[in-house]
Amino acid sequence: MADGVFTMDESGHIASWNRSMEMISGYSAEEALGKTCALLGCSHCFGKNCPADISRCGIFEKEQTEAKECQLQHKSGRLVPVIKNASVVKDGDGRILGIVETVTDLTELNRARRRAEEASLKLGESHRLDNIIGKSRSMRQIFQAITLAARSDATVSIQGESGTGKELIAGAIHFNSARREGPLVAVNCSALSETLLESELFGHIKGAYTGAVHARIGRFEEATGGTIFLDEIGELSPFIQVKLLRVLQEREIERVGESKKRKLDIRVLTATHRNLQEMVAEGSFREDLYYRLNVFPIVIPPLQQRKEDIPLLASHFIRVHGAKTGKNIVDCSRQVMRIFMDYPWPGNVRELENAIEHAFVLCGGDRIDTEDLPENLRRYAGSPAGNTSPAITVRNRSGTVTKDELLALLGDCRWNKAEVARRLGVSRTAVWKYMKKYTIPLQAPWT
Repeated sequence: MADGVFTMDESGHIASWNRSMEMISGYSAEEALGKTCALLGCSHCFGKNCPADISRCGIFEKEQTEAKECQLQHKSGRLVPVIKNASVVKDGDGRILGIVETVTDLTELNRARRRAEEASLKLGESHRLDNIIGKSRSMRQIFQAITLAARSDATVSIQGESGTGKELIAGAIHFNSARREGPLVAVNCSALSETLLESELFGHIKGAYTGAVHARIGRFEEATGGTIFLDEIGELSPFIQVKLLRVLQEREIERVGESKKRKLDIRVLTATHRNLQEMVAEGSFREDLYYRLNVFPIVIPPLQQRKEDIPLLASHFIRVHGAKTGKNIVDCSRQVMRIFMDYPWPGNVRELENAIEHAFVLCGGDRIDTEDLPENLRRYAGSPAGNTSPAITVRNRSGTVTKDELLALLGDCRWNKAEVARRLGVSRTAVWKYMKKYTIPLQAPWT
């Protein structure tokens, strides 16, 4: 048996001692037999001292004890967390024969608890607002939206292209809300078939369908007291849309195969890369569900529309992967930053991080260079679309320099305003004024 089991006679002396008790306590059966339970030194029950003496513990009067989480002292002197339970054993005439006691070692369980707590803390840390990178106007608006959403329990719809960080926004809302101590349960609605998704979300009873050999709770119930994040909500079938609408209206569910209603205390966040309004117009998404989900929308712009955040993001990912790999890579070359600023980033922030992770594999120096980039970025750099110099473009055009052009030129010149001014054919004061107008920091983001 995994649990420790030992017996004592009516005088409180140990009469038997199983192998698990030897492992839990460190005492062999030969050492334990004939001794009293004081051998275990079990005197650390929560909030009070346990007598550890059969003559004073009252077991004969109570005839059994409730299972208690406490600690016993190992032969080596270390304390072992356990659950112990004891019962008096009588014969058919009611005469006391002795006591049976069970001991369950909680060492591994406590380790698992600590790991789970540490993982939860790390998860919360990774979803702090200051871990969402960006200084562009659109990102400042998103920070404000996250703060406002975290103060309420309203349903939030997060919209944006794949790779823009929708799950990071959902995590930030949850971990900055009053529900932060509750679970954050994420479900990818596109990953499962309709039948499996129904069971995953709502749970089922034993025998609800072929293969349902055990009852199980669904993800909605798992999220009680916390938040459920439904990713790729636009992929739901009409049947699941109807069931989700009821959850949002009534805050209750029925497990598959039963009619019992179960109340929920959850906050719902959703995300999609699809245009739900267009889907409503096409008839593939319920209009009433759309309005239930779209109470507080947050729209994340693609990376191409906030290029001023690219140097910040690149610098952040370089630090992250530097810490992971131990490589002393500090920044990118001017040519790489120019490519980053010109490239359209169809995969958004995720593609940028993947490009830097790829570069970390190849880079042998302290600076990422063109040859370290993925092949698609190298091809783009050599194509006509990616081979247009920002400086030439600016020199050959009349009028005011745009924000994107100025950012590209700053990256190309390593934020040297004098060089930027020379290429533009203007004074350094004019460059500073442009930077102030476009809210571009005077110092390079990677410094």
